[in-house]
Amino acid sequence: MSRALDDVIVVDLSRQFCTALSGAFLADFGARVIRLDLLPATDQATSVPADPTGQWNHEADLIHRNKESLAINPHTAEGQALLQEVVAQADVLITDWQRDELAALGLDYAAVSGRRADIIYGRLSGFGPLGPDADLPPIDELAAARTGMMPILPQPGQPPVYSGSGAMHAGVMLAFGVVTALVHRVDSNEGQEVDVSLFGANMYGAALDIQAFLAIGKGDRLLNPISRLDVSNPMSGSLYPSADGRWVTLTMPDTDRWWPTFSTLVGIATDDPRFDTHEKRTNDNRLELIHALEAAFQKQPGTHWRAMFQQHQLSADVIEQFDYPANDPQVAANRYIMELDHPSHGKVQSLGFPIYMSESTARLDKLAPTVGQHSRAVLRDLLAVSEDRFQQLHAAGAVA
Repeated sequence: MSRALDDVIVVDLSRQFCTALSGAFLADFGARVIRLDLLPATDQATSVPADPTGQWNHEADLIHRNKESLAINPHTAEGQALLQEVVAQADVLITDWQRDELAALGLDYAAVSGRRADIIYGRLSGFGPLGPDADLPPIDELAAARTGMMPILPQPGQPPVYSGSGAMHAGVMLAFGVVTALVHRVDSNEGQEVDVSLFGANMYGAALDIQAFLAIGKGDRLLNPISRLDVSNPMSGSLYPSADGRWVTLTMPDTDRWWPTFSTLVGIATDDPRFDTHEKRTNDNRLELIHALEAAFQKQPGTHWRAMFQQHQLSADVIEQFDYPANDPQVAANRYIMELDHPSHGKVQSLGFPIYMSESTARLDKLAPTVGQHSRAVLRDLLAVSEDRFQQLHAAGAVA
């Protein structure tokens, strides 16, 4: 079965987890993604290296799945020439390297587009391509620190919380930007530069709050953390501990709709005069309802409450730890986690595919490559390098 990105060639020169994962998403849907492992070894996050401990490199098998590795030394004349020729054959280059580093390699956008005008040049930056901080390094925690979101995540009095989610937004945005540019190229024959910054991605991770602030302006509820005992609606946005220590989360802002079923479930009379209107539940007796719900939820464990929520189709759930999705049948049914038969490590589990498409689905064709595993094949297919010539290049230290 064909896939959406069949015949698209992507060169991946990345260090960041999210940038490399963006390349994996493109590969999942058919792109031929060639990972550049530059020699001698640098501080980039390489493909699967030799591991004397024998441990599974689980990170590499996620972010470099479905890719090929070309190990090339750009510090030799022959290696540099090969590097430029390979990139000129690509439809897409994705990178998160600094612009001065890229320029030193001849891989900045001006140089690359000069050799192939229609190339899509996708780059992850720290703070965007323009402005005084355009050349700051792409470090997600520093980008997240500027968004205003970190101080409002914890309970009052606690230090700011770094969630790490902005980098994941950036990875998806970069893949989306690249695919959008490819669609544009179909009719226009134009290549272009696509920049996704960690700063911008973190801002969109906090989009609801930042947009509310832009609309409303300054206010304590937008600038400071809110105690779970100070939420405006006890049935939406607050958390309650259950008997086994897991937390129940409720998302029922329209309390009139949910109250008859919900109140019965937690053991509060539906016509209790303290809570028999939305105004009483969310304003007059808000704190009293919070305390009543705290007492109710602590009578049963989380498994009980999830079963009740599902049975009565209530908009609520239990907050789980990582062991839950690893064994959730819903996760398995949608291939969000897959069981792999790893050639070196036997049965292992790995994250699968977050995007479902009915006709051109994502596939796992191969695990992450070892460094230089596909150098011979890539140079043969893209540059028609013969076996004899490859052996000469290898002997000269230009490729591995």
